[in-house]
Amino acid sequence: MGSQALPLRQIVSINVAKVSPLFVKDGETTHRIMSGIRKQAMGTPMGVTPLGIAGDEQADLSVHGGLDKAVYLYPHEHYAFWNDARERMLKQKTELLPGAMGENLTTTGVLETDLWVGDRLQMDEVILEVTEPRSPCYKFGAVMGYAQALKHMLQSGYTGVYLRVIQPGVLRAGEHMMLLPGRRELSITQINDRRLKGRQRELF
Repeated sequence: MGSQALPLRQIVSINVAKVSPLFVKDGETTHRIMSGIRKQAMGTPMGVTPLGIAGDEQADLSVHGGLDKAVYLYPHEHYAFWNDARERMLKQKTELLPGAMGENLTTTGVLETDLWVGDRLQMDEVILEVTEPRSPCYKFGAVMGYAQALKHMLQSGYTGVYLRVIQPGVLRAGEHMMLLPGRRELSITQINDRRLKGRQRELF
């Protein structure tokens, strides 16, 4: 029997943002909210500290950022799902660019179903540790252009994951990652399933 090829785990893009106004509609009212969700891809190597990517900002540190949510990773494999969803909901064809999910790292070869709390991703210099999946808020719906995006993220399990910085250093787009399994007692999929069941009443 031939050996099965391992997925190519790689950083596609490193994305950061300054806090800026985000306009959120609530019925006939539009609210001006500060947010750092609009990430842009950076073309240069980026330093990583225990509090995240250099130059990245978060408006609400009670929800995003901090030591346990220093870096947000999102699989590039899910972008086709979101392009299709937005085309259905908005009746227009769109092409989302890396960073559109609000992620710091757009990656390939690392899906939520592969990850457990405590797993580590090792790059050339940097080591990051999986802490939890993202729980989407209304700001995600505003950026995506339709409120049901929150439900779509929770239903699909395409949440991405937050990471703790174990070893700071410099990250570069294109570099490969090695997945180092942790104790594997609680999976990202299990957490997503629990959150979905806990929010069914408000979502459906």
